[in-house]
Amino acid sequence: MFKVRLLSSIVLMILMLFFVITGGNVLLVATAFLSIMAMMEFMRMAKIHKTPLAVPGYAVVVLLYVLLFTGHTEWMVPLAVFFLLAVMAVYVVAFPKFRVEQLLYLFFGFFYAGLLISYIYQVRMLEGGTFSVWLIFIAAWGSDVFAYCAGKLFGKHKAFPVLSPKKTWEGCIGGVLGAAVVAVLYGLAMNQWFAQNFSPVQFAFVCGCGAVISQIGDLAASAMKRNNDIKDYGRLIPGHGGVLDRFDSVIFVAPIVFYLLQMTI
Repeated sequence: MFKVRLLSSIVLMILMLFFVITGGNVLLVATAFLSIMAMMEFMRMAKIHKTPLAVPGYAVVVLLYVLLFTGHTEWMVPLAVFFLLAVMAVYVVAFPKFRVEQLLYLFFGFFYAGLLISYIYQVRMLEGGTFSVWLIFIAAWGSDVFAYCAGKLFGKHKAFPVLSPKKTWEGCIGGVLGAAVVAVLYGLAMNQWFAQNFSPVQFAFVCGCGAVISQIGDLAASAMKRNNDIKDYGRLIPGHGGVLDRFDSVIFVAPIVFYLLQMTI
């Protein structure tokens, strides 16, 4: 299993570097694929992936990326409204086949599994996004590494004993501080090597906040899996599970990075 996880991690890293560095429509298609797969995983968890409710579920994700491709992001709120109406229409026509809880799962799934992943592309398309997009991964995966190390070295006080018995407050704090420090070093390196004019303080703030949200995202994904008695969301990535298993923290961090960058520029 270790060899499988290692190999798939290497392949995943190579693919991520290619798509994110290339950007543009290539990254748009890649994130659209991830969103569709994540939506499928979420609907499978809710046991509606092979029902008529899946049709508006997939359609809304496709339409979301059409809006991103055409630049009409002002239509995102109307899209969510029309999606809700479409879901309710299926609910009424098929009544009493579906429970209202399944509708709530589907509507929430659009935001959680469909929309949030698109912010990777949206950050990449910002001015300076070639460099600032990596803050998403520094905050998400960097905080995960530093939280693990800090927890192993200094962890004494359990943070969430019921949900994550091994997670400690020392680890949580170490993850936030570690991500912020790496962000400062990253900003200084980009200024030095690529003649950029980034603010290391801004990068530290963005990644510090992102690291907090990253840990919430990781715990939220675990909580939902426990609520539904599943080990993994899917099997797309050998040794890691599905898209939602591997990108559970990234999808929470991406919109935070997007909006904080816009607010602090």
